[in-house]
Amino acid sequence: MPEQWPKGTLMAGLSTQHREELLSLAPSMRYPANAVLLRQGESSTNVYLLRGSPNGHLACVKVTASLRDGTEALLGIRVVGDIVGELATLRETHRSATVTTCMPIVVHAIPKNSFQAFLDRHNSAWQAISRMVADRLDWANRRRLDFAAYDVPVRLARVLIELRERLHQDGRELGVDLSQTELGRLIGAKTDAVGMAIRKLGALGLIRWSYRKVTILNLDALLEFADLA
Repeated sequence: MPEQWPKGTLMAGLSTQHREELLSLAPSMRYPANAVLLRQGESSTNVYLLRGSPNGHLACVKVTASLRDGTEALLGIRVVGDIVGELATLRETHRSATVTTCMPIVVHAIPKNSFQAFLDRHNSAWQAISRMVADRLDWANRRRLDFAAYDVPVRLARVLIELRERLHQDGRELGVDLSQTELGRLIGAKTDAVGMAIRKLGALGLIRWSYRKVTILNLDALLEFADLA
């Protein structure tokens, strides 16, 4: 297990004893990159705990949802220590989103009954789940406010900074490969508008873009441009 689970994840909010108990509820399994852990609309009920990367590097998954007309939105990125699939389990509904691995990852597929019994045994675990859900709601609300208040380049700058923090990257690399289309789905913008925003941020010396990779060149200046300084 990681010596320190990333801040804001479910595992970070649990005691050492409860972390070990949660991990013991299901064996670990390895998935390759681009594997679908769960699919929107299906009736499966496992909760997936993201354990880590087989090689010790960053590991994360993408959460997406689609409308009937095929329009797709990227709802968020989940990292080691997070869980996915909990809403369908807690609400006893079909899956509301699709979760796809960004890179090879180790997960625990915890059965519904085992997960619910774990929460019932530990009130502090319920509290940690509530904080996690509240954090995800805050993320969604910030994206809505960004859409109302800022143009595409600023929205892009703001989400890149939040992703960097979410992925706990200390260096300049974002840490996850995302296409311009996927970035657009995060900020509510068309792919061509995202491309123009990337070129603007690049011309200002704030970021560098190569295929599906973002490098932040000047974090302080990017924070000021994003109205976050």
